[in-house]
Order: sequence, then structure tokens, then C-alpha cells
Amino acid sequence: MCVFAAGATGLFGLGASASNAFLANLGLQGFTTRQQNRRAQKAADYQYEAAARSAESAERAFAQQQEGLAANLKETRAAKAQERLEATLQGQQARGAIAATEGLSGRTASLLAMDAGRQQANLRNSINQTMKSASGQYRRNALGLLAQRDSRRNSAIDMQNQAYATARQNSSGIFDFLGAGVQSYTGLVGTNIGKV
Repeated sequence: MCVFAAGATGLFGLGASASNAFLANLGLQGFTTRQQNRRAQKAADYQYEAAARSAESAERAFAQQQEGLAANLKETRAAKAQERLEATLQGQQARGAIAATEGLSGRTASLLAMDAGRQQANLRNSINQTMKSASGQYRRNALGLLAQRDSRRNSAIDMQNQAYATARQNSSGIFDFLGAGVQSYTGLVGTNIGKV
């Protein structure tokens, strides 16, 4: 850091010792302001980077969770399709067994076959309802994941905005420095006027 020594008349009519004190004070304030600005800028940069990483993490988590939900729904659909197929086979086997039974009159066989068909239809309807429920739950879970991702993204954007505001606020430090210099100067001028 350079400190300039004022001549015998001083700087701005302050006198030599007051000018040197003013310049030293101004240099010290400038150095302090610059250091504070550097620290604040580093903090704002870190906060901005953390926000960017948080937003990326939210996107990755959303994609992975969405993939998991889709895989779960796919497996549920496959299992329920298998159950539907088994229900159809059971119904056909029951009707075949009824038809193959000797000694049943046509009316009794017809009633038993209708009952087996009704049971098969009830089982299939139950499986279809379970599938509709699983699909609805998938949609609700997907919407929940979307809301969670949006919330995390909004938090990251807030962090970025805070980082920008902090950086902007710290750039006003030069005006604080200049204001302190003027205040220092007017204080010294006032002190020197009182000595005259």
C-alpha cells in the first residue's frame, strides 16, 4: 500500500500533518473496503454456485424418481395383466369342467356356466379397478414429484437472486468509501478551521 506524503502546505489546504493523516485514513479505508468487497464477492459466487448445483440436483432427483415411478407402474401393469389372464383361464376351465360333467341337465349346466362367467367377470373387474387405482396413484405421485422439483428449483432461484443482490450491494462499497473520505475531509477541514 502506498501512502503519499503531502508537501509543507498540505493537501486541499489541510496542512502537512492533517493531509498525511487524511491520506493514511483514506488508504486504510480503501484497503478495508476492497477486502470486504472481495470477501463478499467470494461469498456471493459460492452462493450462486451452490444454487446452481441445487437446481441440477433437483432435476436429477426428479428424473430418477419419475423413472422409478414409471418402472413400478409398468411392473404393476404386467402383474395385473398376468392376473387377468389367469382369471380368464380359470373361467374357461370352470366352464369346460361344467360342460364335461355327466348327468347335469342343460338348465343346470347353463346356470353353472353363467355363474362361472360372472365370477370370472367380477375377478377381471376387480383387477381392472386395481389397475385404475394404480394409474391414478402414479399420476398423483408424478404431480407430487413435479411440485417437489419446482419447489427445490424455486429455492435455488431464490439463492441465486440473493447472491446477485449481495454482489450488487457490495458494489456500492465504493460509494461508502468515497463518502467516508469526504466525511473525513470535512472533519479535518472543520478541525483546521477551528485552529485558525
